[in-house]
Amino acid sequence: QVQLVESGGGLVQAGGSLRLSCAASGRTLSRSYMGWFRQAPGKEREFVAAISWSGYSTNYADSVKGRFTISRDNAKNTVYLQMNSLKPEDTAVYYCAAGYSGSSSSTRTRAYDYDDWGRGTQVTVSP
Repeated sequence: QVQLVESGGGLVQAGGSLRLSCAASGRTLSRSYMGWFRQAPGKEREFVAAISWSGYSTNYADSVKGRFTISRDNAKNTVYLQMNSLKPEDTAVYYCAAGYSGSSSSTRTRAYDYDDWGRGTQVTVSP
């Protein structure tokens, strides 16, 4: 079973940037589609971004499109989320997730399509 560990969260002012990382151990991610989700207090977990195992296909929630970029380095077994122009409404715990079905161009936006999850990293954006 794969272990996913997120890092890079923290406190940042509005307009700032953070880069989240998701490192995997126990299994190669080279054939896994990956996603980032977030959950704010009192809200349901929501989709943020996804990337196919080839890296050629990506998908973003409308709320982060143009500000966030998902990428992956299969040689390092790591997925990234570059977050720019952060807003207070981006405050949440961010989770990475891995799924193992689909083609090289598949991305998934629904949480139940993912098999393994990290424990999350807190991102707080102050006004």
